Amino acid sequence: MRSIIKLSSAVKLAQTLNQSHQKIVLVGGCFDLVHLGHLIFLKKAKQAGDVLLILLESDQNIKKLKGNKRPINSQINRAKFLSYLKPVDFIILLPEMKTDHDYQNLVTQIKPAIIAITKNDPKTDLKNIEAKSINAKLLTVTNIIPQKSTSLIIKKCYNTHPSKL
Repeated sequence: MRSIIKLSSAVKLAQTLNQSHQKIVLVGGCFDLVHLGHLIFLKKAKQAGDVLLILLESDQNIKKLKGNKRPINSQINRAKFLSYLKPVDFIILLPEMKTDHDYQNLVTQIKPAIIAITKNDPKTDLKNIEAKSINAKLLTVTNIIPQKSTSLIIKKCYNTHPSKL
């Protein structure tokens, strides 16, 4: 059932899932270089419901968030990789989202039962508002795993092999 879908299909898919009483768990992220922290997060998020949807950030948004050297992998390549992971049901290819309001509108249309986050997610307050607005549950499924982040992996690569990067 793992599928990569465009935003235009996501709302219709969510309506179908909600009508069939499937518990949607929604997560969002870059997933640029998937690591152990991502895998644990996705597994625990999936355990909270029936269908796991990933809102996958656009290349443009990652560039704004992480800098000009990111993403390492294009959105479609990140989506293809995620599609092979057992907990993942659907990957939604996000276009460039310009405001938090754009995300909130999308979440309102999808109407997940659960919005899964990691502890200390920098957008916790915003996601809590989104969850409350649609009677969803904001669920912290994991702590951030120390020393397991894409940024740290990239930094380590630069420090280890600067001539190759």
